[in-house]
Amino acid sequence: MTNPLSRVAAIQMISTPSIEENIATAGRLIAQAAQQGAQLVLLPEYWAAMGMHETDKLGYAEQVDVGPIQEFMAATAREHQIWLIGGTLPLAAQVADKVLNTMMVYNPAGERVQRYDKIHLFSFTRGEESYDEARTIVDGHDVTTFDAPFGKVGLSVCYDLRFPELYRAMGDCTLIVVPAAFTYTTGKAHWEILLRARAIENQCYVLAAAQGGRHKNGRTTWGHSMLIDPWGEVKTVLPEGEGLVIGDIEPHYLSGVRENLPALKHRKL
Repeated sequence: MTNPLSRVAAIQMISTPSIEENIATAGRLIAQAAQQGAQLVLLPEYWAAMGMHETDKLGYAEQVDVGPIQEFMAATAREHQIWLIGGTLPLAAQVADKVLNTMMVYNPAGERVQRYDKIHLFSFTRGEESYDEARTIVDGHDVTTFDAPFGKVGLSVCYDLRFPELYRAMGDCTLIVVPAAFTYTTGKAHWEILLRARAIENQCYVLAAAQGGRHKNGRTTWGHSMLIDPWGEVKTVLPEGEGLVIGDIEPHYLSGVRENLPALKHRKL
């Protein structure tokens, strides 16, 4: 029997440079998730805008609790009476020509209850393909969780997935969320195996919301938004395109996995 507040959904998008377009798409998909009974909804990284150039995010940046992106998230959480985890948005930083890549969490009353600034900044170069988030983003520093009705939720973003020590530092979580915009190259190689590893080693659910397709700026993202259970089984996945994945957090199943294989109690280091 599942907890009545335990259905979760991840939204997959192919975000454009237009905040208005992306807000319309996110609003439609969040409404679908809520209609299907989701009480917690996760948006992907960069959901509100994927600019033509990496510096475009400087022009999209908002101050805390001010601006159309945050106003939309607060109002949408309140409208559907859901917990809404806002992927990431560019938040104004204290450093010139840079932003924070920030995840905001809203409760069903539309109140912001938590904030996480992405800690690990992605860089990758192979042939013509090159990325370096540190050119335009300031790294965060604080390991961050919040308490949902079904248990503690750990917050991470995209490249954070490669650093298992971050997830250990969160402590005992029922759910870990991973909004992302994984590249096609790295996603094909590592996305699912890393997500499943985080679920297995922390014996918890993992919900990942991805960008999934060819963007107007020419970039292709891997997609494969998914929900993974504490045994590491992929419960539901959306390979590509706009849409959502939805499934249930089952506390009895989670506690059963931890009782049968008490690996978290066996830790030595």
